[in-house]
Amino acid sequence: MNDTKFCHVKDEGNIRIITINRPEVLNSLHWEAHEELDQVWDDFAANDALWVAIITGTGDRAFSAGNDLKVQAAGKHRPKPVTGFAGFSRRHDLDKPVIAAVNGLAMGGGFEIALSCDIIVAAEHALFALPEPRVGMIAGEGGITRLGRMIPQKQALGMILTGRKVSAAEGERLGFVNEVVPTGEALNGALRWAHQILEASPLAVRASKQAFYRGFDEPTLAEAISTVYSVQQQNMASQDYIEGPRAFAEKRKPNWQNK
Repeated sequence: MNDTKFCHVKDEGNIRIITINRPEVLNSLHWEAHEELDQVWDDFAANDALWVAIITGTGDRAFSAGNDLKVQAAGKHRPKPVTGFAGFSRRHDLDKPVIAAVNGLAMGGGFEIALSCDIIVAAEHALFALPEPRVGMIAGEGGITRLGRMIPQKQALGMILTGRKVSAAEGERLGFVNEVVPTGEALNGALRWAHQILEASPLAVRASKQAFYRGFDEPTLAEAISTVYSVQQQNMASQDYIEGPRAFAEKRKPNWQNK
């Protein structure tokens, strides 16, 4: 995609890199950016050649400061797409893995973008917060719920009720950050994770992601395991399911076909 205005899109092999590009407002988003990103994610989801996505922000100051409050205060505001903040936070049917390369501030909706990703790689100077109550709002794009499922309840409420900023190192200790890297290395760190994912069958990766998240919707462990089994049945019908054991037996790297 080459006609984007508020983000840069670059495809490297099976990886799509999406860079939010509004550095003059700390990569905060207005309705036009939400709609553009919605189309970018639609294209990623539909493209069989793209297996992993990385989202980051331009510069080293901010991943995304969240909602562009100046645009909202000026009355230049329209509802977000049904797919949520950045066209992504409510995209619950996206089975391809997504990595956040957090290169600076991740505030409010920006933090909600990161929490919507499957893996978070953060530069050591990154800061995270859900400060919405400080401006009379709540983190309504999944931030409250996702954070509460990822870290202990009291720690989550401590962040949600105060809006306090949390460093990348504390985020890693709490459990919502996978890895902390030096400043300027967030994208490289995310690419390293992406290439590790690409070593596995793309269909098995997607089936694993489906099973993981669907399991949260089941009330018992037994029902969650049954969900895993049903997803696995679909994966067993693929050519890659045959290729994996064959490559292992022949002592070579698998040639994944994504089918």
